[in-house]
Amino acid sequence: MRNPNGYGSVVKLSGNRRRPYCARRTIGFNEKGHPIYKAIGYYATQDEALIALAQYNKTPYDLDLAKITLKGLYELLMKRDDEKQRDKFSKSTKAALRASFKKSEHLWNVQYREIKAFHMQEIVDGCGLSYATQGHIKTFFTKLDELALELDIVSKTYSSLIRVDPVPETSKKPFTEEEIKLLWEHKDEPFVDSVLVLLYSGWRINEFLSLKRENVNIEEGWFKGGSKTRSGKDRIVPIHSKIFDIVKRQYEKGNEFLFDYKAETGKKSFNYYDGWNQVMQSLGMEHTPHECRHTFRSRLDAAGANKVSINLMMGHKSSDVGERVYTHKTIEQLREAIEMIK
Repeated sequence: MRNPNGYGSVVKLSGNRRRPYCARRTIGFNEKGHPIYKAIGYYATQDEALIALAQYNKTPYDLDLAKITLKGLYELLMKRDDEKQRDKFSKSTKAALRASFKKSEHLWNVQYREIKAFHMQEIVDGCGLSYATQGHIKTFFTKLDELALELDIVSKTYSSLIRVDPVPETSKKPFTEEEIKLLWEHKDEPFVDSVLVLLYSGWRINEFLSLKRENVNIEEGWFKGGSKTRSGKDRIVPIHSKIFDIVKRQYEKGNEFLFDYKAETGKKSFNYYDGWNQVMQSLGMEHTPHECRHTFRSRLDAAGANKVSINLMMGHKSSDVGERVYTHKTIEQLREAIEMIK
């Protein structure tokens, strides 16, 4: 039975080949009226070739894109991101994608549609690194799969089958209420004021040390800063009433940064962790600066604060947070939430 016009055909190629059967379709005719063929693929048996031809006609795809390699697809992914006006990959995401791409080097020249779940899993299992790196590799293949699916290069996303090591239970230890009370009792000692500001604001340590005086609004009672992600940059956090006097005192010093230890000590270089460790040792505590942020989030959750407000102040992306616009009403809602910490 003849195939319908334009359906394509299967032919056996001459010679001793591992995959001698070619599924092909006609894409035009030359000047002499002879057909011009485009190969869909090469197969070991005639049945495999016929099945591939039938699948192609059921869901046609770009035959040139179908041959794209992992390296070509990755380059296309990054090129498309560079051309975006918004919702671009963050610097950290790009760095993770580049690192994962390097780890998949032996697959660079393999056609992406030929890469299966076990190929991806081999990259994960062979990286010999932590659950975080394994997660980055899974994300890498997920991004490639999403683009390949959009371009009809694949019809199935194998990245969903990748297994990575589970995230270990957090080792972060929040400050206890007794420890916070002890810090207030020693608030006039060096560096203790900075620990209290971190506990009542949720800034990352690098964000805190980068807070510029010009981004502190004493009259309206908020400061603006943030880094790392699009959701985290230039976010506004109200100044909790408990730390307002501390913030105002630092603001009135007139330095470039709110906590400008270089200016205060006159040293060209200053390691904040020296001051942090001094506080921890003198008060008999064992915490990292990031545990202030963890404590801030935990106290907001325990107080029943609005989840959207929490995510805005933490700089976390949330499906409930649309276009971030800080109106007077929004800032007041954030203030209501932060003041729930007693």
